[in-house]
Amino acid sequence: MEKPDTKHPAHLKRALNPMHVWALAFGCIIGWGSFINPGKKFLFNSGVAGTAIAMLLGAAIMVVIAFNYAYMVPKYPKAGGQFTFAKICFGRLPAFLCGWFLVAAYLTNVPMNSTAIGLIIDGLFGPILKFGFHYTVAGFDIYAGEMLFAMAVLVLFGLFNIQGVKVAGSIQTLLAFLLGSSVLTLTAIALTSDAATFANMEPLWGFDKETAVSALRAGSYDGIEPFVHTGTVSICAAVLATLAIAPWAYVGFDTIPQAAEEYKFSPTKVSFIMIVAISFGCFVYIANNTITAAALANWPDLIINSSHTPWLLLAASERLLGVFGKVIVGIAVFSAVLTGIMGFYMASSRLMYSMARDGYLPESFAVIDPKHRTPKNALLFCIGISLSGPILGREALGWFVDMCAIGASIGFLFTCLATRVTMKKNGESNSFLSIVSVLGAAFSAFFIALQLIPIPGLDFVHFGTPSYLLLVVWILIGAAFYLGRFGLKVR
Repeated sequence: MEKPDTKHPAHLKRALNPMHVWALAFGCIIGWGSFINPGKKFLFNSGVAGTAIAMLLGAAIMVVIAFNYAYMVPKYPKAGGQFTFAKICFGRLPAFLCGWFLVAAYLTNVPMNSTAIGLIIDGLFGPILKFGFHYTVAGFDIYAGEMLFAMAVLVLFGLFNIQGVKVAGSIQTLLAFLLGSSVLTLTAIALTSDAATFANMEPLWGFDKETAVSALRAGSYDGIEPFVHTGTVSICAAVLATLAIAPWAYVGFDTIPQAAEEYKFSPTKVSFIMIVAISFGCFVYIANNTITAAALANWPDLIINSSHTPWLLLAASERLLGVFGKVIVGIAVFSAVLTGIMGFYMASSRLMYSMARDGYLPESFAVIDPKHRTPKNALLFCIGISLSGPILGREALGWFVDMCAIGASIGFLFTCLATRVTMKKNGESNSFLSIVSVLGAAFSAFFIALQLIPIPGLDFVHFGTPSYLLLVVWILIGAAFYLGRFGLKVR
């Protein structure tokens, strides 16, 4: 029987239903990137076909990993998720390692989402927030108007979280519904519109952008035809280019265990919820990419000739529906950003709460607000840290996000290994779980290596120099914190 927590008598409130939890996962999976990356990465790296195959394969891999979460959550339905699994199965140091990187991965996504707000408003309404004092960080222009607006959103959604998990869950569900229904509407229109055709999707497997850009600079560029798939981009390379970022694309389903203490339903249902969330996320990625190419006959030339990365999906939606198309995309992308802010606030604060309750972080983070039953101090800390995002700007913050992206894969790895350990400890024999635990651990280790080890042709996957330096700093800070708290104790 579990001993009552006399040190922290207030407990998290069980108020989340399955729809709330699905919205938490789906909203965290889909962010600004799914709407901007057709023009920024997906189409020229992988084309329509390469992106679709990669996203389907990535979703399948995430489902394999998700089965491990579905096994572990009912066993240990506690806030902290992956951290809790690592603590029970492997001891103090592995648990700290998992939690230290995972809290950074979740928390950095909050300010990163906020930096997209100014870009969205600029694309939809023009530079109406580009006013006040102005400065540049890492080549990214920061205006007082954009900064203050993003900060206001961060504070507002932080307060929503503090007001109670039911309030946060209800808002998250509404926004997730708006996100999903907007993309479904745009997809249905694209399928029935004469303006969107299969012929526009060429080159299906992407093209050699670097060669095309060089030709443009040399003055010998007359169109994309010489640089299409034939002889430049292999099918394997096209698929791998997008498959490599699957952990980044689908991070968010793994936030589900963080709210396990707030479920008002059986945790055995998380398997279905995770699979549905991943499936919806996969659909949005493929739909956005396919609609973009199908509606724009000259999308390769738009990418090559633009002095900056074009928001091609917005152009495609206007091509299909005029102003109404712009409205649909606006609703979808705002919902995506806001669900990311709300969801990662929830996940990071519960993880910090769990780590503090077990003595891994300052005890104050384990305090529960007696009225709202939320980890108020942890949430206030998350709000404070997130407010630095609009000040730093998107490019500099991207270094932190890239560095922290490894945290999701570390969480995957520990969860899959914990499944194996728990099965052995309980004397359980399940061939399916044995297979998915081994496969999930292998995939997780592969993704960690992919992010850390430079591979020619996949420069956008592994860390850049600033992110490597930040990784070293984060490890050193973590080591100092751990030694100061636990000394040389490993278990």
